[in-house]
Amino acid sequence: MQTNESSENYLETILILSKTLPVVRSVDVAEEMGFKKSSVSVAMKHLRERNHITVTKEGFIYLTEEGKKIAEMIYERHEMLSDWLVRLGVSKEVADRDACKMEHVISKESFEAIKGQIK
Repeated sequence: MQTNESSENYLETILILSKTLPVVRSVDVAEEMGFKKSSVSVAMKHLRERNHITVTKEGFIYLTEEGKKIAEMIYERHEMLSDWLVRLGVSKEVADRDACKMEHVISKESFEAIKGQIK
């Protein structure tokens, strides 16, 4: 389940979009992330090659089981870290921005320790 920060961000974005849209397309990902469609197309190719997504002939993007597992892990980290920072008095905007960075580098051990203290 080796991924990099960029891949994790794409997978997380696909997961989030899939909660509100009937189908997710590259154009939706590009719009959400503020990237050019050409950049997103290259990223989708890499995610397909790693078996993290499937793309239908109509261009609909779906997370594979492995891709969904990664996306949900990153999303959980983001939500929990952001919420924790807000509880500590950090503004929502700064907490979201910081959580987006922290979610990729925090160890599983440290995250689980924080999670245990928060709940």
